[in-house]
Amino acid sequence: MSTQSVTTPLIAPVGRVERQVNDVKVRNGLLAALTVSSGAVDAISFLALGKIFTAFMTGNVAFLGMAIAGYPSAPNIVSVLASMAGFAGGIYIATRIVRRSEESAADKNQQSNGAVWPRETTFALSISLLAHLCFLAIWFATGGQPGASVIPVLLAIWALAMGNQSAAVRQLNVGGIFTTAATATFIFFVGDWAYNRSLTSEEHSRLRGVLVSLVIGATAGSLLLIHAPLYAPLLPFVITVGVVAAAASVFRHRVETRKPRVEGPLAI
Repeated sequence: MSTQSVTTPLIAPVGRVERQVNDVKVRNGLLAALTVSSGAVDAISFLALGKIFTAFMTGNVAFLGMAIAGYPSAPNIVSVLASMAGFAGGIYIATRIVRRSEESAADKNQQSNGAVWPRETTFALSISLLAHLCFLAIWFATGGQPGASVIPVLLAIWALAMGNQSAAVRQLNVGGIFTTAATATFIFFVGDWAYNRSLTSEEHSRLRGVLVSLVIGATAGSLLLIHAPLYAPLLPFVITVGVVAAAASVFRHRVETRKPRVEGPLAI
C-alpha cells in the first residue's frame, strides 16, 4: 500500500496546492457520508434480511463457513451466496468503468480530474444508484416485509450497490479508507501508535471520521427500521444521491496533466 500523505508540502504552484487542499476536505466529507450510507445499509440488511451483511463481506465469509458446517442458527446459505455474488458483481462493474477511464487517460498522458476525485468515481457511484432504486422498488412493493424468496434478491441488489461503491472509492487510493468496512481503517488508526512517525492531524481526522460515520450510519439505520421500517432504505439512497450530486458539482472541472508529488505516511 502506498505511504503517501496529502498534508505535507506539494511540489506544485501555490494556487493548485490550495485548490487541492480544499478538494481533499470535500473528498473526506463525501467519504464520511458514503460510510454513513454503508453503515445504514448493513444495519438494515442484517436486522431485516436474515442476519446477513451487504457491505461487510468478511462477516459473510464467516457466515458461509457456519452454513457449510450446518450450524442450526447460521444464516441461509443461499442468501449469503447471493450477497457475496452481488458484491462481486458491483466490484466488477465499477472496476471496468475505472479501468477504461484509466486506459484512456494513459493514452492521453494525463490523470483525469487530478488525484483527488476523478469523474469516473462519480460515474461509478451513479451506477450504484440504479441498484438502490431497484431495491427500493421491491422493498416498497412488499410493504417492507419481503418473503423468504425475495430476500436473496434484495441482498444481491444492495450488495451490488455496495460492491460498486467499494470499487469506486478504491480508485481514490485513500489509505485505510474503504467506506464499506472499518477493519483497515481501525488497523491504520490504532497501528499508528506503534510507529515513530505519527499520522498527521488531517489523516487522524479522516480515519476517525470513517469510524464515527459507520457507527452513525448503523445507528440511524437501526432507528429508522424500528420507528419507520418502510422508509429505512431511503436513507442510504438519499445520502448517495447527495454524494454524487456534490461530487459532480465540485469536481466537474478538475483536470490535471500529472499527479503532484506528495510524501508522508498515508496515501491520498
